[in-house]
Amino acid sequence: MAKTKPSNKKSKKHDKSILNRVAPSPMKTPSTPASPEVLLAQATAKLQQGDITGSVPFAKTALGLVDTNSEEALPALNLLGEIHVELGEIDEAREYFLQAAAIDEEGSVGEDVGGGAEKFLWLAQLSEEGGEDSVGWFEKGAMSLRIQIQALLDRKKIDAATEASLEEKRRKLAVALCGVVEVYMTDLSWEEDAEQKCEALVTEATMVAPSFAEPWQTLANVRISQARLEDARAALKRSLDLWKNLPPENTVVPDFPTKVSLARLLMEADMDVEAIEVLERLVSEDDSSVEVWYLGGWGLYIMGDKQKNGTDAETGGDGESWKVSWISSRQWLNHSLRLFGQQDYEDERLGAHAKELISILDVELGDAADGDHEDDGDDWEEDEASDEDEEMAEV
Repeated sequence: MAKTKPSNKKSKKHDKSILNRVAPSPMKTPSTPASPEVLLAQATAKLQQGDITGSVPFAKTALGLVDTNSEEALPALNLLGEIHVELGEIDEAREYFLQAAAIDEEGSVGEDVGGGAEKFLWLAQLSEEGGEDSVGWFEKGAMSLRIQIQALLDRKKIDAATEASLEEKRRKLAVALCGVVEVYMTDLSWEEDAEQKCEALVTEATMVAPSFAEPWQTLANVRISQARLEDARAALKRSLDLWKNLPPENTVVPDFPTKVSLARLLMEADMDVEAIEVLERLVSEDDSSVEVWYLGGWGLYIMGDKQKNGTDAETGGDGESWKVSWISSRQWLNHSLRLFGQQDYEDERLGAHAKELISILDVELGDAADGDHEDDGDDWEEDEASDEDEEMAEV
């Protein structure tokens, strides 16, 4: 999901205003300069409020107050890396994480002071080279997490806070292992022992964090690649059952991109109903995703095709059900194309496929009935336009 890069102009005015606020005034009692901790807290607050650009001056000022080659710099370096990821400035983000990795080479510094595995996991995802380079960073992150997990287990007393920390680190370890699996299924699929490595890694992931969805989803991906569809469906069902009835804010629920990947896997495994349910949930979380609307339209097209030909396992081709599915498919696809144009979406193949499916549906269904090409998004746009017309009339 490509992000629009902001202007490259530096926030000099913001930097100056910060410095001015902490500089002593000749007419007043000199004030104490803000500490790095206070500045980082302010940067984090800006980031959480959605003011990503506004968080940069605070974080950079905090970094300027410490030795950039010392462990003191780790919190600022990590935060600046995450900020630039949010800004879509990947090269800058990578440089900050690399600086942090050079200071805490093994991830042995405590997470409470900016150490740990997080920077390695970011570098694995941001690697320019991919392949072995990504695997190397994932493995450094995994090793750091294993050491942290063992240290927590070695405590004489494991209270609720410790147990929560254990669960969080186990999930991160499982995600790191799944990340390596993805690399061996793509960039390094040509290696002779790629399949064996995938098996070992995904087995460890499911053992480390069996109560989270991600490892079971990755296992399903491996099984699909092996054409073991029944095993894939079993893994996908187990993954779904862990969170499908939970509210979105529950920490067990996978993040948005993971659920999008899940929908694709469900479609590949011929679990069409489950795929549409996941996509409907995704639309309720964020209705601006081109990919989600496209996948919903494609999934409904596939479902309707099976219903029409009597090969749908659930309906068996019961009369006109295929028309209902295809009408819905056309609505989803049209909405995806509308968003595609509004967002200048870059995946031309996705747009071309959506248009191809719509052309088939138009032939099969005939001209769209009133409202067939419209949806709530259009109604909202029309309401907004009418409001603007009323305002103009009042003027």
